[in-house]
Amino acid sequence: MQYLLTLLLLFPFTLSAQNLTRAQAEQEAQALAVQWKEDIKTQYQQAWQNRHLIVGSKIMSFWYTTYGTKPADGYSLFISLHGGGNAPAQLNDSQWENQKQLYKPQNSVYLAPRAPYDDWDMWFKPDLDAFYAALIQMCVANLDVNPDKVYLIGYSAGGDGVWRMAPRMADTWAGASMMAGHPGDVSLLNLRNTPFMVWCGALDAAYNRNRECAQRGLELDSLHAADPDGYLHQTHIVEGKPHWMDLEDAAALPWLQQYQRNPYPTHIIWRQEEVTHPHFYWLTAPADQLQRGKTVRLSLKGNTVTISQCDYTQLTLHFNDQMVNLDKPITIRMNGKTLFKGKLSRTLANLQSSLATRNDLRYMFPAQVTVKCP
Repeated sequence: MQYLLTLLLLFPFTLSAQNLTRAQAEQEAQALAVQWKEDIKTQYQQAWQNRHLIVGSKIMSFWYTTYGTKPADGYSLFISLHGGGNAPAQLNDSQWENQKQLYKPQNSVYLAPRAPYDDWDMWFKPDLDAFYAALIQMCVANLDVNPDKVYLIGYSAGGDGVWRMAPRMADTWAGASMMAGHPGDVSLLNLRNTPFMVWCGALDAAYNRNRECAQRGLELDSLHAADPDGYLHQTHIVEGKPHWMDLEDAAALPWLQQYQRNPYPTHIIWRQEEVTHPHFYWLTAPADQLQRGKTVRLSLKGNTVTISQCDYTQLTLHFNDQMVNLDKPITIRMNGKTLFKGKLSRTLANLQSSLATRNDLRYMFPAQVTVKCP
């Protein structure tokens, strides 16, 4: 990868274990962020200029505009998924054109991609994760989007995509809103730290959307009741409206913009979905053990991590000085046992490897430790 090669040339002592101070780690992180943006611009220069993103053999065209002025901490980014589905390309093209003009979030980049498939699951096939990640990286590098202000919204088939992709990439989004989609069999557990909205017409009976959406709203109610600090959500089953809600759902955009992503939540519930990921927030699981349904639950208080569930043989935990005091010992416990207790070193190698792996400026960590899960 060009980005990693650049790092190696710029920092010949990448693999050294030299312990950095907090100030040194912050300085190195700032330098790496500047270089990362330049490398992303170079890597995706043709895609950005042509508005055509290629992943594997598939092409995703995209359109974007900006509304309002750029805030001091960077633009918000709304990725807005069009409807359509298993239909002729011309129909999906027309839905894409419609989606371009559907919403106008203030002080934001509004980006409407064209699905690379003409199929019912065109927004959540296995390779879509890489498309979403690349869109975000390009917007962060080229448009000064704040990576903690990225929102996912979608209508109809696009709503189907939001149901699946919001939990699947929950550590990416500042929030998500589903409009007139069907949830299928998706688990909502990963939305613990991701504000979520459900919008559906009360008369939208095709595929039982209205009933399914109402039921998922009740499920989120139960999750929030059991965990009042998590699962922020609203459910709107709009009376008198069929599949088209006459843009009443546009109220979702200012609601979402109240929230920013917390990349370092102190309570994490991580359940693997149908497309598995080795990373979630500040955690990494063994790549050869990923399987749908495997779950990790843990909490962080002060410098102590308490793991209540880990379905893997081991777990890597990444840390920075915004999360813990790295000048003091870290303690990791599970089932009454101390899995680790000690001080962790801040290193340039950790900063480089975490950024190169995650390609997210907020997931750049100077310290890490791997523990065995009993």
